Amino acid sequence: MIKFLGRGSAFADENNSAFFKYENKLVLIDCPMSSFTRIKKMDLTGIEAVDILITHTHADHISGIAMLIDFLYFTTKIRVTVIAPCEKVKQNMIYNLTELDGCESGWYDIAVATECGAPYIKAVIPTHHTEQLEGKCFGYNLDVNGTNVIYTGDTNTLEPFKPYITDDSAVYVEVSSIPVPVHLHLDDILPYLKEISAKGTKVYLMHLDNERAVEEKIEGTGIELAPLNQTAITPDMLFDITDKLYKTTCNNTENDHTAIFGYLTALGKAIIGADRASFWKWDKRRHELWTTAATGVDKIVIPDNTGLVGKAITNKCVVVTNDPYNDPDFNSSVDKKTGYVTKSVMVLPVADVNGEFIGAFQLINKFDDKGFDIEEDSRKLSLPALICGLALESDTFLDDAHHDRLTKLKNRIGFYSDFSKRYMKYLDGKTDKPLSMFICDIDKFKLVNDTYGHNAGDQVLEHAAKLLMDSCEEGENAYRWGGEEFIILMPDTTLEQATEKAEKLRKTIEASDFPADGIFIKKTMSFGVATFVPGKSIEDNVSIADGRLYTAKETGRNKVVNS
Repeated sequence: MIKFLGRGSAFADENNSAFFKYENKLVLIDCPMSSFTRIKKMDLTGIEAVDILITHTHADHISGIAMLIDFLYFTTKIRVTVIAPCEKVKQNMIYNLTELDGCESGWYDIAVATECGAPYIKAVIPTHHTEQLEGKCFGYNLDVNGTNVIYTGDTNTLEPFKPYITDDSAVYVEVSSIPVPVHLHLDDILPYLKEISAKGTKVYLMHLDNERAVEEKIEGTGIELAPLNQTAITPDMLFDITDKLYKTTCNNTENDHTAIFGYLTALGKAIIGADRASFWKWDKRRHELWTTAATGVDKIVIPDNTGLVGKAITNKCVVVTNDPYNDPDFNSSVDKKTGYVTKSVMVLPVADVNGEFIGAFQLINKFDDKGFDIEEDSRKLSLPALICGLALESDTFLDDAHHDRLTKLKNRIGFYSDFSKRYMKYLDGKTDKPLSMFICDIDKFKLVNDTYGHNAGDQVLEHAAKLLMDSCEEGENAYRWGGEEFIILMPDTTLEQATEKAEKLRKTIEASDFPADGIFIKKTMSFGVATFVPGKSIEDNVSIADGRLYTAKETGRNKVVNS
């Protein structure tokens, strides 16, 4: 697939330019000076020719071409062919290379794309960019190793490119985070990009003016930034990432580690030169490993005894595979879901300060295509893996504080934390959808302790908690409120729907056999159901449901009350 030597806009340090290999050719799409400095450091072994596709003649797209022609002609004798999208651009390039940069015509070839016979060019697509270059700005429809690729170049409209986009295409789109007349404003085109991404089109963003702003807007959409070809980390790259990591840590008032893990992921990718990276957290309560990084899909959850991550944690060792599809421990389901092709994988288990393994750091697809080296790359990744362990340990401590140790449900602290992050919009008027809840408790629970002992009481609580947890659907959460009382929060759920759910759960509990220190007993639960009233405090809303629970208890128990 296409890799980028730079994906920045005109004023960035690394201007937009991409490349791919076709047989014995290196095919460049534009070549600014920043890309020339990278290409001259590349290993060109096996490359017999270089083609440069021109999108338009702005300096941030062509300023390195003459230098590349000179460099290759005098050092390697690799022949360069400049491919212009039209005759007018061809003549402009001849004047630029010959009259301004002093290249001899015998040092390179130049042709028009529609006449050069390059088999990877399917179509040249005229587009609009600046008024001054009207009629001289183009994108391309390419065949890159069997993939239908649409490359927009600089443009202010997507309309010319839409007829070439299919569900299995890879689309490289220029975007701007701020509205300007000569570029595509991300806010304007994001709905369309989401639409085609949902249908299977891989969407990559390039010519970026503000990477962080663009990343925030595409988070969770499946749309990605164009993949950089970073064969080596520079001090500036390292310092930029660590500076962001430090500042984010200092300003992490929300106790949310998502951004921190994101920067740690970027650090590992940069150091090792990998396409993707992710941190996996080990949820020992649920016997699961989960991550939200790297693939552009929603949270991935796998059993903790499966996959390469599970193998690394179970065996307490680094795991490397450079042939994953023939590795029995590799889980290919994510690739099948997203269309991504995994070529190499490295997993480092990470531990807390006590030496307890708590997660893993995974790298995918090393840029040099040679695969991972278990000794060399482990040494390079020791720093981000160490920081990852410390961050995961902090995350685990926070998570433990939010959970009840006996029932494994979130506790009252977890309830308030979740409410502030997930449910507050239902109280502050930011949504007109309902949030419902019920509070319930085990009828005559004290009698269990008095009759069968506290071990039996603990088992009854655990069993009740499991029934409550198992009843939760997507987006719902169960909490131990205290003692034998529990709460379930149900977003986008009406009072009638919540009442129906409570009644179904009440019957399930009534029919269940509760373990009680070697025997089984029957227990019932009472429920108070309410819908949250916007404008009221959390406590006032809980009190409404609690009052209805009190009514259920006082009027016979084992019932659901919603008014």
